[in-house]
Amino acid sequence: MKIRIAGTVNDSIVDGPGLRFTIFTQGCPHHCPGCHNPETHDPNGGKEGDTENIIAKMKKNPLLSGITLSGGEPLMQSAACLELAAAAHQMGLNVWAYTGYTWEKLMQENDPDRLALLKEVDVLVDGPFLENQRSLELDYCGSRNQRLIDVKKTLEQGKIVCWTPPVW
Repeated sequence: MKIRIAGTVNDSIVDGPGLRFTIFTQGCPHHCPGCHNPETHDPNGGKEGDTENIIAKMKKNPLLSGITLSGGEPLMQSAACLELAAAAHQMGLNVWAYTGYTWEKLMQENDPDRLALLKEVDVLVDGPFLENQRSLELDYCGSRNQRLIDVKKTLEQGKIVCWTPPVW
């Protein structure tokens, strides 16, 4: 399946726990002031990729803990991201995704493609980046309004459950 991407990183340690394969999707409607990936905003920018090629790259790294769908806005390309997330789960990897939408907005929107993707995501980092709430003290978030949502528990309980890191 075709997907428009800004690029990939084979060994990220900042986009979730462990060693991660991060896919930076191309296109974002949010245009958050201070965004650290403004080059991903243009939906016609970046390059066209193929999910099968990305999955093949993921399979080449036996040290991965998971994948991260970042951007841009991954939910603009839900079907392609769903394919990547499902493949990651088949490989025993966890799936994180970043979105500028809030959980509440996504639930209210009730878009079947986006909901299908969310069901394949383990942790969703939700909310726009807010420059006036920027913090370098946060793990995996850029601003204090963003939440790390445990998607499975949230769907099961019908209320937002924040992800908590494992205790080693």
